[in-house]
Amino acid sequence: MRLDKYISNATDLSRTDVKKLIKARQVSVDDKIASSGAQKIISEQVVAIEGSPIKLAGKRYFMLNKPAGVVSAAKDHLNPTALELIYEHRSEQLQIAGRLDIDTTGLLLITDDGQWNHRLTSPRSDCKKIYALELENPVGADYATRLSAGIVLEGERRRCRPATMQVIDDYHIHLSISEGKYHQVKRMMATLGNEVVSLHRFQVGDIVLDQGLAPGDYRPLTAAEIASIL
Repeated sequence: MRLDKYISNATDLSRTDVKKLIKARQVSVDDKIASSGAQKIISEQVVAIEGSPIKLAGKRYFMLNKPAGVVSAAKDHLNPTALELIYEHRSEQLQIAGRLDIDTTGLLLITDDGQWNHRLTSPRSDCKKIYALELENPVGADYATRLSAGIVLEGERRRCRPATMQVIDDYHIHLSISEGKYHQVKRMMATLGNEVVSLHRFQVGDIVLDQGLAPGDYRPLTAAEIASIL
């Protein structure tokens, strides 16, 4: 990586600011004054500004308790976005791993690790997502059987992968799916002749939404949570 890019990525400094520091002889590489921003840097080298070493941050992983009314996007001209709730250095490098509809709340995973994101969201991953649903009408006696057989959504030929559900009461269920089709949960319930009143995701794989996070709050994932996405 070029020296000027390395410093810019490791700090809040622009490329122009970095050039000024190099010109002022305030940047060193392995205790030698740097003379050019084009100098190539490898991970073992020590870059310092005015004698203070700097280094690139490692990969980052967060869970966000997404509120309703927030879109799962980096930018939106009409609505607040999930990434606008993440106050971190170089937040523009972060990406959402598995989106939620604007009116769906709960667990949203955010990272700058593209490979981890791919492992999580790839159709081959078979990663379960568990939702808490409130329904407009009472739970039907045939729902569990039809869900386990695979629902055929309107406009699609292939059945959804088998899903499982846990009945909480007449109007509330927990639904586990392993896909991420467009509006999938709502469309599945519509196929069953019901309507989703509220939808909240509380688990992805083995990662469970931290109950201590208020809507709009986030925290870094633990090492165990990160490693659970294989």
